[in-house]
Parts: sequence; C-alpha cells; structure tokens
Amino acid sequence: MDQTHTKQDERVELLSLSREELTALMKSIGEPAYRATQLFTQLHRGLSPEQMTNIGKETRRKLAEVADYHLPRIERKLVSAVDGTVKYLFALSDGHCVESVVMSYEHGHTICISSQVGCRMGCRFCASTIGGRVRDLSAGELLGQVIAAQADLAYRIDNIVMMGIGEPLDNFDNVVKFLRLVNEEGGLNIGYRHISLSTCGIVEKIDALSRLDLPITLSISLHAPDDETRSAIMPINNKWGVDALLSACRRYYGVTGRRISFEYTLISGKNDSVAQAEKLAKVLNSHLRSRDESMPIHVNLIPVNEVDETGFVRSGEAAIRSFAKTLEKRGIRATVRRKLGPDINASCGQLRRAAMED
Repeated sequence: MDQTHTKQDERVELLSLSREELTALMKSIGEPAYRATQLFTQLHRGLSPEQMTNIGKETRRKLAEVADYHLPRIERKLVSAVDGTVKYLFALSDGHCVESVVMSYEHGHTICISSQVGCRMGCRFCASTIGGRVRDLSAGELLGQVIAAQADLAYRIDNIVMMGIGEPLDNFDNVVKFLRLVNEEGGLNIGYRHISLSTCGIVEKIDALSRLDLPITLSISLHAPDDETRSAIMPINNKWGVDALLSACRRYYGVTGRRISFEYTLISGKNDSVAQAEKLAKVLNSHLRSRDESMPIHVNLIPVNEVDETGFVRSGEAAIRSFAKTLEKRGIRATVRRKLGPDINASCGQLRRAAMED
C-alpha cells in the first residue's frame, strides 16, 4: 500500500526550502530577509534553529510555529575494519528507515544515498525492492542524509551517488529539488559534476532530466544485453525495452554532452557469458556510436550481491575477467567495481530489512 509521506499541510520542512523559499518564509513571519541566509548556512551544517546562537529566542519561537527541522537519526552505524567504509541505517521523522554508505577514495569521500523508503521497480537481484515502495523521500530527507553523515564523520563529503534504496527518477520532483539544494552556495555546495544518479530506465524521466541543464553523471542500470534476459530480472523492461532505453540515452547525450555510465550486475548463469558480452558490445555500439564514434561508453561490471531471497550467485573470477576483456576488445571501456565494506555488507537494502524484521 502506498503511504506517501505528508506532514501537516500548513507546516513546512526547513531542509526542503531553497534560499529564496526560506527568504519568503522569514518575511511571512515578520523577520528580515537576511535571516534566511543565516538560517540556510546553519541548517546545512546540521544545526537546528534551537542550536543556533545567531538568531533570537523570538525568531526561534515563530519558526517553530510554522516549520519543522528533522535530520535523519543514526539508528545504526557500521564501520568496515577492512577499508573504513561507513554504513548508516538512518531513521526518518516518521520512524521509517533508509540506508546511506560513505566510501573513501584517493579523490575524496563519497556518499551513496537513498531516494525512497523501499522501491517498486522489482529488480530481482536487489534487496531494496523486497517489500515494495513505502513512500518517497522529500528533498530535505535526501539532503539530510548527506548533512547527518558529514556531521557525524566530521569531514567534508565531496561526491554523491544516488544509488541507494529506491529509484531516483520515480521520485523525480524531490530529487531534482535536492540536486539544486545540494549545489547551492552557502550550503553544502557540492558541484553537479560530483553527483551521479542511477536509474533502472524510466525513459520519460530521462528525457525530462536532459532538459534541466544539470551536468550530473547519469548511470543506467542495464544488466542485460537483450529484452528477454532483461525482462526476466527487471520488470521495467516490459514497459521500456533495451532499444527504447538506449535511444533515450542517445538523446540524453545529444542534449547534454555528458558521458553515461552503464551498470551491469554479473549473475552466474544468467547474463555473464562471453556470448552475452559480445551481444552487449554490439547493442551499445550500434545504438550509441552509429553516428558518433566519439561518444564515450563505460560499463561498470558489478558482481551480484548474493541475497538469500533471490538465489542469484556471483559470477566466478574467470567469467568476470572474460566478460570485461570481451567488451574491451569491442571498444567498450569496462571496469569491475571493487567491493567496499565487505565485512559490513555495504550494499544497500539488507540493513533496513533486518531492522524491519527485529
């Protein structure tokens, strides 16, 4: 059952407000416009109005009458002893939980955030979709994951990956507002080029995203080279098949000029043969390079995360190497994703499910 999150209609969520919206709110309660800039910066640093020393008691009282400020609460935190990856189970203001993962690389710290409580896409290899979608996250709840993690870790988060629980383009309006909020000066100020959004392929929303002039990196969860294989593991393919999806990718690149990354989960005996690698290279080249040899294509190979409910098994190392080598021979750049946080099971979905079963 869809339980789309709604707060009391007359109240606003402070973290979901842009600077302009915050200015209008402050004016509406009789406060000067400059208060909005003070609030915006402090809110994005993880401070509630009650914790701010630069606004008076009366201002805080008036704000409390019309607005809410809720950072996700850390329900559980796991830190990998292997590579320092940090996995959070965040509790939202209504008690529902989502997961975020912070990974450290040479180029900085990256957070993978969730966009929905649950997911209705039904991808068979994914733990996040078991149980379906409960509700969308607000722009403030998306932003709150970054703020809460950064405040807890006491270092700057440089990059954002929207690849956690949920399908970002199924929560289009809130996700777009979040992208604009996280990019604002005076707030977290994370550049669009440091943000990657992953989608299983909602074609109409890919087209809509291309028109917004947001120079983020788009990642497509492809996972199969043909409709028969893809439909068996990804129900969305029954609505938008491989041809329709890759045509949308072609249009996206034509409008934005931004490189698209393709995610391909390798499942033993399902989609990991050399023949399927050949087919994948052929379909990508024919759709995306038939008129423009310069279009970059990158496939991110992801050995499947073994989840009891799916029965899917990770491909062997030899199969993974052969698949990658076949793509490279056909001019497709391929990399195998390194598994981070192996001792804390850092992939999304399972920590939330465990909490639901407790």
